[in-house]
Amino acid sequence: MANPWLSIPLSDYEGHMDSTEVRQLGALSDLFAEAIAYQRPASVAVLGVAGGNGLDRIDSRITTRVVGFDVNPRYLDAVRQRYSHLPGLELHCADLAEMSLNWEPVQLVHAALMFEHAGVAQCLENALSLVASDGALSVILQLPGSMDNGVSATPFSSMQILKSHFSLIDRAWLSSTLAVRGWGLVHETERSLPAGKAFWMGVFRRA
Repeated sequence: MANPWLSIPLSDYEGHMDSTEVRQLGALSDLFAEAIAYQRPASVAVLGVAGGNGLDRIDSRITTRVVGFDVNPRYLDAVRQRYSHLPGLELHCADLAEMSLNWEPVQLVHAALMFEHAGVAQCLENALSLVASDGALSVILQLPGSMDNGVSATPFSSMQILKSHFSLIDRAWLSSTLAVRGWGLVHETERSLPAGKAFWMGVFRRA
């Protein structure tokens, strides 16, 4: 079965995420900015980089290597056009739920809403493998809401094909799973969203 992200135009994804019903694009950018401000990494990898939301928050005087992964090559083309000025920009087309990564580690790996769409099996292994020994993993999860927890209805109907591919990840379960593997939660924050939803971000480091 083809990955559903391959059939969604970037304009639909960004329009959906920035719509008044969702308003998640700005929240994700703010949380990414918080993660890089906390870690101050010389190198960062963004899993599911899409169109590069948040990359404008990177301080190139501090972060001199930026790696982006996405399953959709057209998304990566957009990032290449929008952020060619970023030093050390590397873009890789990869299905993080299916393939095993073998790239040079970075000081911050950022996974925003990745596990909800790609699962926590191979995708989590890839995320951890990319973290340098002195690095950190920042994860953004969608919290259970008072209303529909799935993909909100917006004029961008192509996004609805993701409904059957989206599953909430319990933050306590993720934290305990990482703790067993020697990773400790060192920073966390929550961000309220429209329609009764919210984001949680946790930053993890090796204990």
